[in-house]
Amino acid sequence: MNPIIAILKEHNISDSQIQSLFQTLTENPLMAMGVIGQLGIAPDKLQQLMAMVMQNPALIKEAVEELGLDFSQVEAAKSKLQQ
Repeated sequence: MNPIIAILKEHNISDSQIQSLFQTLTENPLMAMGVIGQLGIAPDKLQQLMAMVMQNPALIKEAVEELGLDFSQVEAAKSKLQQ
């Protein structure tokens, strides 16, 4: 299991909430930050999660693919942010 998904599950985040979070991430990464904030993850665990993603951004791609979502949407959203 992807470590991002594992941490979310450790915090009793439901599968539907995880799916929704990553769906939001693929459509609008900035909104995903707000969704993460609403999940009620302890600040120290959230910091650990963010550090993990910063050190290994490929984890996001793995999680998106594990959930059956389209990673090309993440890339498209990322390019929009860079404009």
